[in-house]
Amino acid sequence: MNDQAGADKALKEKHRAMWAQGDYPALASELVADLGAILVEACNIKPRQRVLDVGAGAGNAAIPAAMMGARVIASDLTPEMFDAGRRQAADRGVELEWVEADVENLPFADGEFDVVMSCLGAMFAPHHQASADELVRVCKPGGTVGMLHWTPEGFIGQMFAAMKPFAPPPPPGAQPAPLWGSEDHVRELFGDRLSEIRAQKRTVAITSFRQPEDFLHYFKSHYGPTISVYKSLSGDEEKAKALDNALTELAGNYIEAHGDTTAQMEWEYLLLTAKANAKPQETGL
Repeated sequence: MNDQAGADKALKEKHRAMWAQGDYPALASELVADLGAILVEACNIKPRQRVLDVGAGAGNAAIPAAMMGARVIASDLTPEMFDAGRRQAADRGVELEWVEADVENLPFADGEFDVVMSCLGAMFAPHHQASADELVRVCKPGGTVGMLHWTPEGFIGQMFAAMKPFAPPPPPGAQPAPLWGSEDHVRELFGDRLSEIRAQKRTVAITSFRQPEDFLHYFKSHYGPTISVYKSLSGDEEKAKALDNALTELAGNYIEAHGDTTAQMEWEYLLLTAKANAKPQETGL
C-alpha cells in the first residue's frame, strides 16, 4: 500500500469512527425525519425501480423509498448505523439491502440504478469530485440523481464554520461538507453529465430545543462531528468553554431570529434532482 492509499484508508477509518459516536440514528429520527421522504418524493421514486441511497445512515431516505415499492440498497461507510435502520424498516414492514460502502469508491456496476440519492450523507465524504463521479457512474443514463444537503449559509453550515477554529486541520484535499449545499458547486462537480437540474433551497423547522443550551447538550451527546471536535479539545477546558459559547451563541441567534413561542429554528438545505446524461459513445474508424 502506497503512502496516499494508506492515508486515505486511515482517513476513512477516522470518518467511520466519528459517525459511530453518539446516536445519529436517533438524531435523524427526532429532528429531520421528514427530509428523507421529501427527497424520495422529489426523485419521483416508483415501484420496482432499483434505488441506491448513498450515506444512508439508518435509512432516513432508503426506508421511505422501499415503502414506495422500490428495490433499495442502503449504503454507508458506517455500518454501525444499520441495526437501527433494520429495526425501523421492520417496524414499517419493508425490506431493503444494507451494504457497507464508501461513496468515493462504490462497489456497484456502471449504470446499475434507476435512482441514486443521498440525504445528508454524501456531503460528508472529504473528496467531493470523487463522490460526484461515483454517484453519476452508477446511475443509468436517463436515471435520476437526487440529493438533499445542508447549505453553507444555513444553520448547520454555520455550525461547522463555528467549530472549524477548534477542530484539527483537515487533511490535504478535503473539502468542507456544506459546499454540497451550494448549487454552483454541485453544478461544477457534475458538469455536463447531468441535465434537467432542479434545485431549490428550503428549510426544515426544528422545535426540539427550548433554549440554546438544549441544542448544545443534544449535539454534544448525539452528533459525531461535534463529539469529535470536543474530544480533540480534551484537557483544554478554556477552548472547550469557548466552543460552548460559540455554539450557544449561534443557536441563540437562530432561535431569536426565526423563533416564536415554541422556540422554532429554521435549518436551510438544498434539494436538487437531475437526470443522468447518456455516456459518450465510443466510435471506431
